[in-house]
Amino acid sequence: QMMKFAWDNYKQYALGKNELRPLTKNGHIGNMFGGLRGATVIDALDTLYIMELEEEFQEAKQWVEKSFDLNVNGEASLFEVNIRYIGGLLATYYLTGEEVFKSKALELGEKLLPAFNTPTGIPRGVISLGRQGTPPYRRLLYGMSWSWGWASAGSSILAEFGTLHLEFLHLSALSGNPVFAEKASQQSTNPSLVSPLPQVMNIRRVLNRVEKPQGLYPNFLSPVTGSWVQHHVSIGGLGDSFYEYLIKSWLMSDKKDSEAKKMYDDALEAIEKHLVKKSAGGLTYIAEWRGGMLDHKMGHLACFSGGMIALGAEHAGEDRRQRHMELAAEITNTCHESYARSDTKLGPEAFRFNAGSEAMATRLSERYYILRPEVVESYMYLWRLTHDPKYRHWGWEVVKALEKHCRVESGFSGIRDVYTTTPSHDNMQQSFFLAETLKYLYLLFCEDDVLSLEDWVFNTEAHPLPINHTDFKA
Repeated sequence: QMMKFAWDNYKQYALGKNELRPLTKNGHIGNMFGGLRGATVIDALDTLYIMELEEEFQEAKQWVEKSFDLNVNGEASLFEVNIRYIGGLLATYYLTGEEVFKSKALELGEKLLPAFNTPTGIPRGVISLGRQGTPPYRRLLYGMSWSWGWASAGSSILAEFGTLHLEFLHLSALSGNPVFAEKASQQSTNPSLVSPLPQVMNIRRVLNRVEKPQGLYPNFLSPVTGSWVQHHVSIGGLGDSFYEYLIKSWLMSDKKDSEAKKMYDDALEAIEKHLVKKSAGGLTYIAEWRGGMLDHKMGHLACFSGGMIALGAEHAGEDRRQRHMELAAEITNTCHESYARSDTKLGPEAFRFNAGSEAMATRLSERYYILRPEVVESYMYLWRLTHDPKYRHWGWEVVKALEKHCRVESGFSGIRDVYTTTPSHDNMQQSFFLAETLKYLYLLFCEDDVLSLEDWVFNTEAHPLPINHTDFKA
């Protein structure tokens, strides 16, 4: 019902725009997608399909067929276009087998390749989807891509260039690229899904070559020199999905991509050693690291890590399995506390562990909630892997809080302060609310065989991609 309500209002007031503004009943375009439109359509497709909202799915599919234009000009986030558009189109193709989604994904994927034209092959964060959209001086400097203006010293961001692997493996498998055609004919294991486009393999080569301080991966890397630009380490924003894609690359390869598994294991060992802390009140959290100094805060984005660590623990050696499952449960409990300690029972954008305050936002600028999914994502994984009923109870608390505080007359909206029972709304129904938050809540209450973790991995926008079992046909 929540998904249908969110979709129906988007369709009525904002169809073709990127997101719905539910209070003013109009659409929002924004500047992340470089002239692309319909972000909510693409993000919602697989959720509508999985929920068997057939009429609504056909409405979304019809928009893709008739109105989704890829011949656009503008500056787009490589990361956001990949996880939302490429991920959403690929997932819907694999769920339905309908060629329109495959062809759109491949066509859009081609437009992202110029971002890799750097001295190291590490892509820059911003890609011009059309030549006219690139200022001439930038074209002279970089060709068709450049770094974010706010990124330190023209650097690329770990979570952005490290969150391409899953989608690019599938693009290479589906593209008929001659490099992979010969391997794909060996039908026993379909190695085309184990051998991605050279661009994403090159990213790993650069990362394996560069020295990691204390075994940790800083968030900023120069695409020119291949060196770290500053030593800020975070499992939340700027770092998060890099780690997620290491363990998921291994799982998606049917556990053949041993390089990804080793990188994940080594990174998690360093995180455990240097960043995992316990508060005076007994809450386990993952701190941020700034050149050797710890910042005792966790962002909402970092709350995905409970689910990731649980997923990895399933496949760890006996000595680590129990330790990692306990760590995953403890982190997920801490993130639940960040919700439980607020007046709305929704969690803040970031929470801190300082004297007298634990798992609560201490800054006005961190008290908002924008319909983010990471906490319920971890509930879903922990439920599937332990079947402890508390995770369903916690998920239902979120459902009730969303209905009470975020549902407005014409959709769902983020709120500006989780610590008041009469919060003001931000007038934005984020596309990821339909892609992720509602999908993970739905799956939390489904049987385990609905998008089984044995057969699917979720990209970082919750778009399911098939695991490369030996009988898999791309």
